[in-house]
Amino acid sequence: MVSMPNQVDLSINLVKTSEEIVSFIKTTFKKAGFSKAVIGLSGGVDSTTSLYLGVEALGSENIYVGLFPYGGWNREDLGDAKLILRELKIPTENIILLDIKPLADKIIAVDPVMNKLRRGNIMVRVRMILLYDLAKKYNSLVLGTENKTEYLLGYFTRFGDEASDIEPLMRLYKTQVRQLAGYLKVPEKIIQKAPTASMWQGQTDEEEFGFTYEEADKILHLYIDRKKSIEEVVQLDIQLEIINKVIDRLKRNEFKHNLPHKF
Repeated sequence: MVSMPNQVDLSINLVKTSEEIVSFIKTTFKKAGFSKAVIGLSGGVDSTTSLYLGVEALGSENIYVGLFPYGGWNREDLGDAKLILRELKIPTENIILLDIKPLADKIIAVDPVMNKLRRGNIMVRVRMILLYDLAKKYNSLVLGTENKTEYLLGYFTRFGDEASDIEPLMRLYKTQVRQLAGYLKVPEKIIQKAPTASMWQGQTDEEEFGFTYEEADKILHLYIDRKKSIEEVVQLDIQLEIINKVIDRLKRNEFKHNLPHKF
């Protein structure tokens, strides 16, 4: 019988995981012939955790940070990001603050009936363009921020926030990233804040999903990692509707993992 949710163990060895990721970053950069990284910092737990690990691996002086708000949205997140930059002693000259609204709005204006998802995807891709331009400017690699939950659920913009040169968090579910963030002494406020992709004002990941990351991680762990059938996963003490939503999103976005199609 499948264990009940409070027995689905997603805990990780925090010391070992941190050391392995830092070593992975160091080795990857050395093999690629780079010593500097560029990262987009949103003020959320994923980008903050990735930044902490990048600083540990490469040194704060070798990290360039892009802060790319859209107008006055998410001012609190921008404030949190600046707090983190001070905490990690990122040099002021390594911080690039740029409002993407004038850039994104010129593209959005091409189609007056564009819906909020298309607009959000444009904002995300504009940020990607800026990050890669900074990477070229500073002879750096783009340090990614995607976790395993987002990857499996396809919760990313193609050629947008999934574009990177190295992904240090890809083996970790969202709840595991939060565990690691706590170990790294990321401020609790950032660990506990509602995750958002900042694709429209007031947007949150879990409201868009219709389920929580904690629910998704337990379901995905059983279905993907432990190869349990849907019938076995249903034994979880989670509403069947939630399980179906997670599995449906997983299957619906699976195509994103196989692009581009090659002849």
